[in-house]
Amino acid sequence: MAHPLNTISQRKAFIGVSDELHSYLRHYARLSPLPALYRDLRDFSNAYPLHDKNGQGTLWETVVYDTVAQRELWPKLTSIYSLLKTGDLQAVPHLYVERVDFCQFGNSKPFRIRVVNEYNDNYDHFYLKVADASRIYGLEMEHVLSPNRISYLVHEDTLIEEHIAGVPGDAFIIDHFQRPDLNRVRIAKEFVKFSERCFIRLLGDMRSYNYVVDMTPDFEEVQYRVRAIDFDQQSWEGRANIYRPQFYKENLPVVNLVAKLLNEETVQQYQDEERTLFARRFIAEKARLRALFRCMKHNPAEPADKVKQLREELGALHETTVFEYSASMGDIVERHIEFMLGRHLL
Repeated sequence: MAHPLNTISQRKAFIGVSDELHSYLRHYARLSPLPALYRDLRDFSNAYPLHDKNGQGTLWETVVYDTVAQRELWPKLTSIYSLLKTGDLQAVPHLYVERVDFCQFGNSKPFRIRVVNEYNDNYDHFYLKVADASRIYGLEMEHVLSPNRISYLVHEDTLIEEHIAGVPGDAFIIDHFQRPDLNRVRIAKEFVKFSERCFIRLLGDMRSYNYVVDMTPDFEEVQYRVRAIDFDQQSWEGRANIYRPQFYKENLPVVNLVAKLLNEETVQQYQDEERTLFARRFIAEKARLRALFRCMKHNPAEPADKVKQLREELGALHETTVFEYSASMGDIVERHIEFMLGRHLL
């Protein structure tokens, strides 16, 4: 491979939510009072490692609260789940919190809440995280510009996110790649499309554990869709290849699959298809996106050297001067989307 593989050795700096971004979130119904905040969950009394179904360790710990704190916190958490799913803050009597997990790994240090329906034992998850502006920018662009919709809410320093279902990319590579019924061509196609979406809107750090593969049975085959689940690295790093999933060593098995099964003309076809769909969503939501880009440009928090590096690397990669005077990541993202979509916006 001509380019060195990506490594991210430092955590991204936390970016606070500006007043302008708060106004944006309020306008698009993403701002809502919550009965419990991130800091309320930090007061757990104990924690123990959480293992997967095969007994292997995970990056998560299950946390324990004392009886008084749990009795107060659990109804608040089921109320938040109800608000996220139905828009109603009232706690649903037959829902209960089975478990709260905490992850020290990553920027957001999330809490994952497991909610169970006592009538049928069906469960779901949602997350409480610190409200970081980069992550919110990433969530908004995913909601508006990708084939997927995402539910999330913000209040003060707290971000509530729905769970995105699917097989984690690293587990999919290990557990599914050798299965005889795997449609490898479709997997290769979807990875090309996913990579194109990430690069157009400059979403970085798409290592295999930061996306999931959603599998849907079809008439005779299984359809696949690759979905990002981590949005911390929305237009933060200065290296252009950070935003290209094919340059992470964790994704090499999929990259090799693409190289083996898809010729250059087919890859170009899939990229063009994705740009066409991306452009349609961009045109349909242009006013909303312009407002989001203004938030990003008016309140830049990214280091100036990263902005300079990215505009220079993108200029060299695309052989253009269109990024030459970009003063913020928001400006680069807006220009990059318009440059990449090109004729599709005409």
